[in-house]
Amino acid sequence: MHQTDLTWNTALLYPAPDSSELEAELNSFEQLAADFRNRYFEKIAALDDTTLLSALVEYENIQVRMSKPFCYAHLLFAADSGNEICRALSQRCSELGSRLSQELLFFELELMGLDDSRFESFCHTPGAANYLHYLRGIRKFRPHTLKENEERLLTRKDLTGVRAFTKLFDELSASFCYKMELDGQEKEFTGEELLSLLHHNSADVRFRALTTFLEKHGEHGIVYNAVFNNMALDHAQEMELRSFTSPIQPTNIGNEIPDEAVEHLMSVTEANYGLAREYFLLKAKMLGVGKLRNCDIYAPVAQTERVYDFEEARKLVVDSYGDYDPDFGKIVDAFFSDRRVDVLPRTGKSGGAFAMGISPQEPPYLLLNHTGTLRDLATIAHEAGHGLHFVLSQKQTLLNYHAPLPLAETASVFGEMLLTRRMLEGETDPLVRKSLLCAKIEDIIATTFRQTVLTRFEQRLHDERRSGLLSNDRIADIWLEENGKLFGDSVDMIPAYRWGWSYISHFIHSRFYCYSYTFAELLVLALFQKYREEGDQFKPGYRDLLESGGALSPADTARLAGININESDFWQKGYDFLGGLIAELKQIA
Repeated sequence: MHQTDLTWNTALLYPAPDSSELEAELNSFEQLAADFRNRYFEKIAALDDTTLLSALVEYENIQVRMSKPFCYAHLLFAADSGNEICRALSQRCSELGSRLSQELLFFELELMGLDDSRFESFCHTPGAANYLHYLRGIRKFRPHTLKENEERLLTRKDLTGVRAFTKLFDELSASFCYKMELDGQEKEFTGEELLSLLHHNSADVRFRALTTFLEKHGEHGIVYNAVFNNMALDHAQEMELRSFTSPIQPTNIGNEIPDEAVEHLMSVTEANYGLAREYFLLKAKMLGVGKLRNCDIYAPVAQTERVYDFEEARKLVVDSYGDYDPDFGKIVDAFFSDRRVDVLPRTGKSGGAFAMGISPQEPPYLLLNHTGTLRDLATIAHEAGHGLHFVLSQKQTLLNYHAPLPLAETASVFGEMLLTRRMLEGETDPLVRKSLLCAKIEDIIATTFRQTVLTRFEQRLHDERRSGLLSNDRIADIWLEENGKLFGDSVDMIPAYRWGWSYISHFIHSRFYCYSYTFAELLVLALFQKYREEGDQFKPGYRDLLESGGALSPADTARLAGININESDFWQKGYDFLGGLIAELKQIA
């Protein structure tokens, strides 16, 4: 990709946001949904098995058609939320999507309502096997589902409720431009550029970068307070209407993981917080300071951290996947050669990074905010792994396309491991090896311990909101208390970190998503260890895992690669691996 090619080419989907092709698609949907409703509303229970299967296929095809323009609108908005045309298209699709959801939601409700004997009869229909995991998944929500008119009202109010607050959060956060002195000059930064300075060799720069970033959010504390309080209140009211016993329960049901198993995962993680503290104390010694501040956790252990320009980073990532499997390398390289990646940070662009899998028929896209750090290099490998997963699972149809949340991070984290292994094996400089080991340890800490901290914070936020409006001071207290359990006496939190909760989009976009990172990281450590033991024999099972998409439960999917997540000590094995990395680092340090 040349410098001019570092934005993505959404013309692969539609020529432009005002194109006749897009307009025709959007204008066709309401009639399409109305026709489907007229054919099947209040008739599902009376359909014979063959006709019910045909209705499922037709419903899935409608979802495929809708996914393309709606995802296109999201890509445009993510790339430039300040563009009025992009904003207008995003809002139009949001409103249209709400109307279509209301029109079509009867179908899943009536599928849930099938009595068990009728459902079991359908399970034996030729061709039905592809839909059984999807159907069993939605039928688990039967005890928590309301009547159709009530469900329609909830869907309608979401447009001006939870979705409106989500859009407000996104637009406000993307609009920020930060000013900070660097190298003797006041400069303007995006949020991603500021956060990349947490890898700067100057402790003062790291402190001022994180402080500037967080205090900007604090200046808009009234808005963030309204967003978080209303999102939590909305969720609590819906949980009460649906008779859930806890705010996290619907996420766990959707993930097909019992509440007790999720609690066990987080309890094992918390029991190993001491490993993180051991590392933080070791890093303080490597940096020659008495104690780390939380703005120093990602500080380079070399005098200056190496900067990776995008072309070099791209090659390293593609080669890492290609070394494992040449076919994987070709798939990852196609993201860049087809210009399905938006690379550089800018004002108005969404922060962070993501991969978007649209459907089994359309090419996935990646969003990055590359600033050249080692962490950014790992992020490319991470998002490329998501993209690879989306490509391989295109063997599935749409209702089985997206992996369940606990497995959604598997390919991405595995890809980071491939990159780390390749870089370690090709590096003889002890200082660089030390940097790579630190980066991997910090990554495991971030995707296991930190994600458990985020989940515990989120649980407490939702629990306490039930008793009334939470002030920003109270939200900050909960935030600092949960982080304090991880850091203990090994790390000091800077004053501005009281606003550290305000920018984390998972709290807004996908409630209780964060423990999925912990699940995936520990699963991948087991997978990678198995790969190192078995070599090429491991690869077919791992590919089967990725190709299965969402067609199986998390436990059954992991079993394809020879992993049993139900073993009593399974989660602890991952932390034993982390302990080994820390011991290896101690020898080098």
